[in-house]
Amino acid sequence: MKAALARAAGSVVIAGLLSGCSATVALTPAANATSAKCASVVVLLPDTVSTLAQRETNAQGTGAWGEPPDIVLRCGVAVPDPNSLPCVTVDGIDWLKKDDPNEVSTFTTYGRDPAVAVTINAKDVKADGNQALNDLAIAVAEIPAKHHCVAPQEVIQDGQPVAEATPTPTPTVTPSAKP
Repeated sequence: MKAALARAAGSVVIAGLLSGCSATVALTPAANATSAKCASVVVLLPDTVSTLAQRETNAQGTGAWGEPPDIVLRCGVAVPDPNSLPCVTVDGIDWLKKDDPNEVSTFTTYGRDPAVAVTINAKDVKADGNQALNDLAIAVAEIPAKHHCVAPQEVIQDGQPVAEATPTPTPTVTPSAKP
């Protein structure tokens, strides 16, 4: 009788532990998720981001944190062209920030190929965006930066930002002196 009770109690404990496991997060991989650089990023993803525990995902080049996932990372998204989205730099990584009306922000790396997008649901206020980007910086830094964001007052010259605009000399024709 005691053995049967012990087995029953053990089954209840195991069932309780299994039901506490989070389900796999179903995600769609980005177009270039199979890149070797994305594999390097995913290998270095932290167990926690902004105090949220990592979740298992079903798609290559992805990561998710929180229950439900308040932070989702996709590596291999389209590399953004220069644009007017606000750029924030966190721990040496430049991110273009796009907000939507539902309090969800998407941060996409700028100047890295392939690009990484991190979606943060701020509606539940469980995730701190700055902390999340900071926590992900080591992994994302595996993709080297080729370009950086420039401030509006900076000028691009020969494909590189120049801190101050310098007037370019304009050749002028000097009238020849008549003898």
